[in-house]
Amino acid sequence: MGRAFQNRKESMAKTSDQKAKVYSKYSREIYVCAKSGGAETSSNLALAGLIERAKKEQVPAHVIDKAIDKATGGAGEDFAPARYEGYGPGNTMVIIECLTDNPNRTFGDVRHCFTKHNCKIGTQGSVAHMFDHSAIFVFNGEDEEAVLEALLMADVEVNDIEAEEGKISVFTPHTEYAKAKNALLEAFEGIEFDVDEIQFLAKMTKPLEGEELESFEKFLAMVEDLDDVQNVYYDAEF
Repeated sequence: MGRAFQNRKESMAKTSDQKAKVYSKYSREIYVCAKSGGAETSSNLALAGLIERAKKEQVPAHVIDKAIDKATGGAGEDFAPARYEGYGPGNTMVIIECLTDNPNRTFGDVRHCFTKHNCKIGTQGSVAHMFDHSAIFVFNGEDEEAVLEALLMADVEVNDIEAEEGKISVFTPHTEYAKAKNALLEAFEGIEFDVDEIQFLAKMTKPLEGEELESFEKFLAMVEDLDDVQNVYYDAEF
């Protein structure tokens, strides 16, 4: 066995840790989403989309079911959303979304990531104005005119529609998520979404290279390793 076995063992442990992180992330999100919007996917479209994403990430059914059971049973932790903003390496703009049962601990952990890399955590809204908070849907299709018509007929505000390589991407304000998804489901029978989520999209990106890029990648890895962190958005361009 020797060194080769040890390398394989370490690789397997790393893969296991990564899976556990993904499972924990989706378990928290599903729990909070089901608790706030109900466990029925027919009426809670955000939950339906979240479960589909979890399945694509190969999250086991028992992890999903357990999170929903905890939400409907009233048991489990009381997670609350928390969002932090600041300036990362290379003067990049960063938004960090968390689900936490201890806001003081989470803020301290996130702030440590910034100070560790000589960066500055900001106040609410300090960088968010440089991002679009958008609902994004990507699915198979080529007729963007038909998609736009279906959305406008349903009185959905549309920011942008792109058609490229057999895929259509729809961008709407995050507040239009449910209305836009309902309109697409009703207009196009059997539609399946490759992307179905709400994100922060940087209005402008900032190219990084050399030491700044290396520093940013270390900062990003440190942030994403925190248990409470769900999503990280930034304007850095690799």
